[in-house]
Amino acid sequence: MSLSTALVLSRHDGTMPSESSREMITAGDLLADQVVVATFDTPPAEQFAAFGATEILACDTAELGDINVEDAGVWAALAVAAARQVNPDVIILGSTHLGKEIAAQIGMILDSGVVTDADGVSVEDGRLSIEKAVFSGTWATRPTVIRGIPVVALRPTAIKAREREAQAVPVSPLSIEVPERSKRTRLVQRQRHGGGGAALSEAQVVVCGGRGMDGDFTLAYQLAEKLGGVVGATRVACDEGWIDHSVQIGQTGETVAPTLYIGLGVSGAIHHTTGMAASQHIAVICDDEDAPIFGLADIGVVGDLNTIVPELLELL
Repeated sequence: MSLSTALVLSRHDGTMPSESSREMITAGDLLADQVVVATFDTPPAEQFAAFGATEILACDTAELGDINVEDAGVWAALAVAAARQVNPDVIILGSTHLGKEIAAQIGMILDSGVVTDADGVSVEDGRLSIEKAVFSGTWATRPTVIRGIPVVALRPTAIKAREREAQAVPVSPLSIEVPERSKRTRLVQRQRHGGGGAALSEAQVVVCGGRGMDGDFTLAYQLAEKLGGVVGATRVACDEGWIDHSVQIGQTGETVAPTLYIGLGVSGAIHHTTGMAASQHIAVICDDEDAPIFGLADIGVVGDLNTIVPELLELL
């Protein structure tokens, strides 16, 4: 037995939903008979429908003036306006840094329970079931929302995007009320850094370098390019200035859950493993056989990464 309606917050570039949005829409499709997508501007309706959307509510940012649409309050206003219109059984969004802030504001406005960093969702006996790993991935829990509309922020890559036969979906305009605090911020400039952010949290393959890189991430970039992945780093590598902080993985960095995580010279400090323990497959190369990271690894190689990675690149 499915839920009646799932509301999904989604991003797009005008031609395609973001990778995370495709995953969130798929999650909604697995849960409910109706999947309503809330988004901004002119959405690629056919592409949304291909992943399970049955209705789209779109807010025209031109009506908002020069307000920063990346403000969490603006996205929360979008979700609240859509929720009041369709009365969903669950609200789903990606559990990024911004997503968690959006989820918190939605929960506060709607007086609803919120679960962030969820690893999975399903319906059991007609009720929403949520899965979430806690204590650095050592415990699997099933939290239950007992107040209001459940707001669930799913880890990017927790659900594999699944295409289905697309049908024509209606697109309706949505007006939102932007909170006063969000009107006081303006987007002055947008600058893309090399890696990090959504690209890192949504990647299916992550090559992470640690202290063992000894300042040179060349091999990490080469391996990531060969595997179609992105490069991440531990806190110590970022603090040493070897790589930008935007690619830091861990408790105070990004949380990743790729299909494949490869650690190069990563020891496995708890600060770091908190942000990658949910990876589906973990392979590590480290010259310290007692490194804690081997306790998480599916495949562990003890040795010098500067010798092993070039051989791996040649084989690939």
